[in-house]
Amino acid sequence: MASSVAVASGSSGKVVQSDRWGNVVRYLRRNPTLVVGIIMLFLLLGFWLVGSVVYDTSKSNPLSVATVQPPSAKLPLGSDRQGRDLLAVMIAGTPLTLRIGLIAGLLGVGIGTAVAFLAGYYRGPLDTFLKGTVDVGLTIPGLLVLIIVAVSIRGKGLDVNQMGLIVAITAWLWPARTIRSQVLTMRERTWVEVARLSGVGGLEIIFKEMMPNLMPYMLASLVGSVSSAVLASIGLEALGLGPMSQPTLGMTIYWVIFYSALLHGFWWWWAPPIAIIVILFVGLFMLSMGLDELANPRLRRGV
Repeated sequence: MASSVAVASGSSGKVVQSDRWGNVVRYLRRNPTLVVGIIMLFLLLGFWLVGSVVYDTSKSNPLSVATVQPPSAKLPLGSDRQGRDLLAVMIAGTPLTLRIGLIAGLLGVGIGTAVAFLAGYYRGPLDTFLKGTVDVGLTIPGLLVLIIVAVSIRGKGLDVNQMGLIVAITAWLWPARTIRSQVLTMRERTWVEVARLSGVGGLEIIFKEMMPNLMPYMLASLVGSVSSAVLASIGLEALGLGPMSQPTLGMTIYWVIFYSALLHGFWWWWAPPIAIIVILFVGLFMLSMGLDELANPRLRRGV
């Protein structure tokens, strides 16, 4: 009798797991935007993983004596005026650019979420001060602030991690504002009021009740912040304010501008980084739209 109950229990567990996976598959079919975004980002991930294994990425370093060479069997994407193999540059530079975006995006959403919950849940003078700080910060051109900071510390030599920290200076402002509006709405929900009247502490309500419900929205905000951080870093690097010794996509664009590759017809120099940037931004945009649909009940098509 006990064995039959165990078999029935195991069968019901498999059925529940199967239904769960079936729901996920059905929802992905109804949300093709999310699927396309994931596929595009996985293509870039596969390009980096496979390329770093089968190709010599040390060729991304400048040579002492170099000439520009068009694509050939030896150099699939050609070389630049510094003698760097551009395929190796793309393989090495794609994860570096993504690292800048992830550092700035994670810090921005992390700080912005903390500010949003402190201001939106506790309200009062703290909310007034934090909201005013965010509003003032959003009125200042972010790129101008980043340029001033990057110029002031450029002489010390920047690396990718420091570039991510610089971009993160302004990356928390917009998440703080948008997540605060969600916290203000959720704070008035019945289940939050019941938890508060039951004597549950504020931090426990935030971490156990409110934050899990906001997780899809926070993920969508993270993807948007990563995309904005990558764009800001490429803008700074194109101005020559990035890590000069590392082959990020933005620094590749800088060297294209510096050596006038477009005017000289060196299409193989500027086309690959632009193609990867387009794939990256379209993939992040589609992923953000798909996650936003998952987080927004008005846009959700059902699971």
